[in-house]
Amino acid sequence: MLEVKLHDVGEGMTEGEVLHYLVKVGDSVMTDQPLVEVQTDKMVAELTSPCSGIVKEIRIEAGEIVQVGTSLLYIEIDEAVRAVQKSYVETKSIAEEQAIPTIKLEEKSPHMPFNRILAAPYTRKIARDNNINIEDVHASDPSGRISEEDVLRFLKGQQTDTESKKESKQVEVDQEVPDEIPFRGIRRKIAEKMTKSLFTIPHVTHFDEVNMTNLFKMREQLKADGESVSVSAFLIKALVISLKDFPIFNAELDEENSRILLKKNYHIGIATNTDSGLIVPVLHDVDKQSIKEINANVRSLTAKAIAGKLQPFEMKNSTFTVSNVGPLGGMGATPIINYPETALIAFHKTKKQPIVNEHDEIVIGHIMTLSMAFDHRVADGATAIAFTNRFASLIEQPHKLMMEMI
Repeated sequence: MLEVKLHDVGEGMTEGEVLHYLVKVGDSVMTDQPLVEVQTDKMVAELTSPCSGIVKEIRIEAGEIVQVGTSLLYIEIDEAVRAVQKSYVETKSIAEEQAIPTIKLEEKSPHMPFNRILAAPYTRKIARDNNINIEDVHASDPSGRISEEDVLRFLKGQQTDTESKKESKQVEVDQEVPDEIPFRGIRRKIAEKMTKSLFTIPHVTHFDEVNMTNLFKMREQLKADGESVSVSAFLIKALVISLKDFPIFNAELDEENSRILLKKNYHIGIATNTDSGLIVPVLHDVDKQSIKEINANVRSLTAKAIAGKLQPFEMKNSTFTVSNVGPLGGMGATPIINYPETALIAFHKTKKQPIVNEHDEIVIGHIMTLSMAFDHRVADGATAIAFTNRFASLIEQPHKLMMEMI
């Protein structure tokens, strides 16, 4: 009896998932015949039979994850089967030379050699998932190897045949070729960065509300005096002041050297929606700018981003990112951090709603929701709450914000 074990089919793999057995107990197998498909962390691999014989026992069920070295099944080496197979091969060879018809493999004699279909494990899986016998699929490649496209083409042919046989008055489903959008350039870079961030950083999102009523009143007074300043400028200024009080969020984790780098510059990324995708121009040294300067610089950067005229230095070295999606609508989100930063804050829709003021009176207030995503390796929830509380206090009581203008 010979054990077939899970062996290392990749570089340093330690375990694998048994996807699907290509044989069952009692089957006659030949040397190098595929027995089982195994999923590793990088690929789907076939384990083949080390000898000719009969499958006597399958020890591990499909779907189980096992360690390298685990016995998957047992094969009984059958000399009789081997002799029959050898005889068949020799007979077939002689018959071919003499142009004498031989028994076809499709007759499924239990002792005939297996009919090896050339196809990758993933291609076989597609066929299985769609209840397709892969032997029925025609290979378009001259080598005889069946591709994924061959299987999908076969499947489409089945669906077309089925539809044509139906006697129905329903409108046919549109089978037109879909439009395509190239997945490259900015969109591809966004995808790569977002994927890296999400799969590297353990994200936690904290939600909060900020009463914008007093800030709106201040803006109206400034407008009356001829000064037009966006809400974003106030929010960014309050944010930088809060970051100085909580520098852990203006930081970067250096895992390789086991340290957290607290940045001394305050470079704020401004997430901007453009026709090409999400662009993040960077407002440098915000702590050294007045609210009026922040307002002008944000407008300039946003206009450049939309027009596609940003310079390379205007998109580098951000230490914290802001996403002001309030004008677009939406009450909340779970934003993805702009890697390798520690946190990102998103400002959402501001709406009028009843609130209770300091005199226990019900009044109408302007309430903005925010969501703050942070790296839980670097900071904790309590610190995030303290940070947003500090930020909210500066916005809800703008005179405090003015006190920090030194």
